[in-house]
Amino acid sequence: MNYSNVTRMRSFFILGFPGLLPQHYGLASALFFFLYLAIAVGNIFILAFVINEKSLQKPTYLVFCHLALNDLAFGTVTLPKIISKYWFGDGVISFYGCFTQMFFVHYLGSVHSFILLVMALDRFIAICVPLRYPVLITNNNIFVLLGFAWLIPVSLMFAIVFNTLGLPFCKSNIIAQCYCDHISLTSQACGEDVLMVQVSTLCMAMFCLLLPLAFILFSYISIIVVILKMSNTAGRKKTLSTCTPQIFITCLFYLPRCFVYVANTVGFSFSLDIRILLILLYSLLPAAVNPIIYCFKTQDIKQTLIRKVKSAKIGIEMDLSFQ
Repeated sequence: MNYSNVTRMRSFFILGFPGLLPQHYGLASALFFFLYLAIAVGNIFILAFVINEKSLQKPTYLVFCHLALNDLAFGTVTLPKIISKYWFGDGVISFYGCFTQMFFVHYLGSVHSFILLVMALDRFIAICVPLRYPVLITNNNIFVLLGFAWLIPVSLMFAIVFNTLGLPFCKSNIIAQCYCDHISLTSQACGEDVLMVQVSTLCMAMFCLLLPLAFILFSYISIIVVILKMSNTAGRKKTLSTCTPQIFITCLFYLPRCFVYVANTVGFSFSLDIRILLILLYSLLPAAVNPIIYCFKTQDIKQTLIRKVKSAKIGIEMDLSFQ
């Protein structure tokens, strides 16, 4: 078939949840709005708290800051449009706007994966080779590693976008998702090159996800082995507590993705609404939950926060006593 005369689509339509009844649109938009509010408030708080508290400006917490920035950016890229769709009935997104959103969705997801790699490296050196930690893991070295985490996926994502832009789109302009992603876009393309683009994109995605995951698994398995070899029970608990937040955050990112991929591989199929819900959960729930993990599972942040609250409370009581 000749696709030279195919007219380029001017826009796409974000479908969202196809099974959602119109009378529930208000509730859906409110849930998405509060989810975005939780992501924005939580991650901005972490960024501001660590930046303003000099005692927390250490490699571990600088990694948390970059993760918070990534989560905030991902929520900002994805949620406003779906909120607009359900709140104002505005589900239309321009052709290039959709591709821009797709770029940032996959770019930020890849960056997140590499930041988790840096996080695992930080804990690996701290626990497995603690004497070398002050030399190897400095603020400057962490900034360089995090810079690479933000830089490595850029060229890959541009390649994905330009390869997809070259496809003719001759099917529907409906995006069966809450935001534009590669699978939703290529499913509306036609031509002999679609399969090649999908396969090459899958290879790049596996590089950005599985390469960090391999090192992350190696790091935490090594950490667990070191902890189990400790004879002191109190030492075990203290050492494990220093990497518990990182393990929780990593599991939140990878386990739901692995579940969906394995379920699809073994032939377990989900309805479209359930599939979209699962993707939203593993994409956006960590961004809302991570700040809570930072505050309640990280001793330094927790103790600093408690100290600030107590000092503020004492200050208020003193002001009231003078009135």
